[in-house]
Parts: sequence; structure tokens; C-alpha cells
Amino acid sequence: QVQLVESGGGLVQPGGSLRLSCAVSGIIFSTYAMGWYRQAPGKQRELVAGVASNGVTNYADPVKGRFTISRDNTKNTVYLQMNSLKPEDTAVYYCNARKYTTGFNSWGQGTQVTVSS
Repeated sequence: QVQLVESGGGLVQPGGSLRLSCAVSGIIFSTYAMGWYRQAPGKQRELVAGVASNGVTNYADPVKGRFTISRDNTKNTVYLQMNSLKPEDTAVYYCNARKYTTGFNSWGQGTQVTVSS
């Protein structure tokens, strides 16, 4: 059974930092592309950052230079380091595991990030 469990969300002031973690089980983690998505109230879910199985990363324009995605294949965990947070980063953040060759696509339950003074 595949499980993706996010942690690390919370309330932070503008300009602050948070690190999200997503612990994955039930798949050969190193062979899957991993991503972080977010969904703000009344908006569609959007890609924040992704890291391929070969370590190549990509970022949405609004977070470039502020967020960093990384993966630790020895711990089956993907991280999202978020710096210089802004109120518009407020959303539920979801972890995603995907393998395009098989159509596999799995989501975590989400973790709330609130940026407010």
C-alpha cells in the first residue's frame, strides 16, 4: 500500500521559513518523480516544485529563488524548504509521487501552510 505522509506545515510570519517533509512508503521511491503542489481556497491545485528520479528539479515562477525541493532516497523522503514566505503562499501543500511510464499518480493528505502576521 502506497503512503505519502506530509509534515512540517504551520503558521509563520511573512519573511519566515518552513520545511515540509513527505515520507513515502510502498514504492521504490528512487524510481519515482516527486512533486509538491498547493491549493489555496477557491483556486485550482498548482505545481510548486518537482524533482525527477534523476534529481533534476523544476519550480513554478512564483517560488523560484525562495523554495528548494530535495529528495533523500536513503530515507524515502522529499523535502520542500520554503524561505521568504509571503501571504500568497498560504495554501494546503500536497506531496505527489508519479511515474509517467505506468500512469502511477498518488497524493498525500496535505499540510496547511499559513503565512500571516
